[in-house]
Amino acid sequence: MQHHTPNRNQLSISLPRGLTRLGLSAKLLVLTVLFVMLAEVLIYLPSVANFRRNWLNDRLAAAQIAVLVLEGAPQDGLPEGSENRLLMGVGARAIAARVGGARRLLTLDSMPPAAVSRTVDLRSLGWVDAIGEALDTLVLPPAKMPIRVIGEAVGGADFVELVIDEAPLQRAMLKFSTNLLLLSLLISGLTAVAVYIALNWMIVDPIRQLAANVMEFEADPENPHRIIEPTQRADEIGEAQRALARMQMTLAGELRTKKHLAELGLAVSKINHDLRNMLAAAQLMSDRLVDTRDAKIKRFAPRLIATLGRAIDFCQATLAYGRAAEATPVLKDVGLRQLVAEQADMLGLAEAAMVTFSNEVPADLIAPCDPDQMARVLLNLMRNSVQALTQAGAEEGGRPTLRVKAERDNGSIILRVADNGPGVPERARANLFQAFRGSVTPGGTGLGLAVAAELVRLHGGTIALEPSDTGAVFMVTLPGRRQAAA
Repeated sequence: MQHHTPNRNQLSISLPRGLTRLGLSAKLLVLTVLFVMLAEVLIYLPSVANFRRNWLNDRLAAAQIAVLVLEGAPQDGLPEGSENRLLMGVGARAIAARVGGARRLLTLDSMPPAAVSRTVDLRSLGWVDAIGEALDTLVLPPAKMPIRVIGEAVGGADFVELVIDEAPLQRAMLKFSTNLLLLSLLISGLTAVAVYIALNWMIVDPIRQLAANVMEFEADPENPHRIIEPTQRADEIGEAQRALARMQMTLAGELRTKKHLAELGLAVSKINHDLRNMLAAAQLMSDRLVDTRDAKIKRFAPRLIATLGRAIDFCQATLAYGRAAEATPVLKDVGLRQLVAEQADMLGLAEAAMVTFSNEVPADLIAPCDPDQMARVLLNLMRNSVQALTQAGAEEGGRPTLRVKAERDNGSIILRVADNGPGVPERARANLFQAFRGSVTPGGTGLGLAVAAELVRLHGGTIALEPSDTGAVFMVTLPGRRQAAA
């Protein structure tokens, strides 16, 4: 059964279109308007309640003036029609006041209304009740019956009350609400535009530039001219620009390096193919040396044939490395001391006069490993030590010495390849196990340590440069029991 995997171009075209129908600027504008309107709504409720209270207080103040006029009237009363004009000026059907224990009354009708829809006592009206009553007056239809309003009085009166119709109050509140709504819309619009312009200049435009640069860099990541030029901003946008510039420079360098390595790998593969054929021909010719009568040649012929065989295997391994495909280790019980001795013979350490070699691996130490791959690990590590000792000599003028030790520690096998040479320079330690970047010797490629590290990881182990006072000590840790390759 085949699974369809969408390609990168389809994803880059289809996904963003659905996500960017409403741009960041438009979202910012809409959210600003909504938040300002929400703030205006929260302000509106106490505002309309306060308007209602003030409107009623104004009517009460006018009623108190009417009462004062009534108190100052002559004994025979006010002229005919004066009381009605006072009431109409106040906008009330009736006004009553208690002065010195006596209740004074002004009314349009011969009899004051006996029933009212409700009573509003401004003397004890709290804010919560005021908001609730204001909403009722604003939303519900005006009552057919008038309302009674009671408030504090000034002068000698104890209190003042008046009976008024609710319709004028509702019309005044609706007009106030309309004016407040228009003012809120104007304020929210101006605020939204100001915030939009400011944030668009400070945030949205720089983010758009970042996004545009990322898309340009994606089209040609190896082009150094596509790397963003950070501004001098000290905020998060500036930090993002500088971080993006560092990332792009690093990525561009890595891509150029990988491209060069790919081209180099192709060239090495072509050369290696011909070299392997030459070594195979040399091996065939070497087979004839076995039949020679010269005892010295006959003694060295098997070693030469074995060396050519390993050279052919190394050529094959180099091709495998170029394909980034090392074989899975075939684990066997291997005597490490004998394996170390064979690599020492390969390097000619038994006959070398310049380097003293010491095989300190216990004879009974058995390690579960792939013998061919572990031989490559040992050969690379030991060859590096021999080259360092041959070129630079031992520290403090001593005898150049190479030691290979091994021990079992808590179920693991610890293998150390140590020399008393100049050690590993500090500049080479960061990329020590990376191909073509971790070379210690001048002109080296660093491929040996990279191959060794990869083979050790395939065994489920680790390799590291161990701190030491003299020379270089490479420590290889292998699992003590057989397990699947990592």
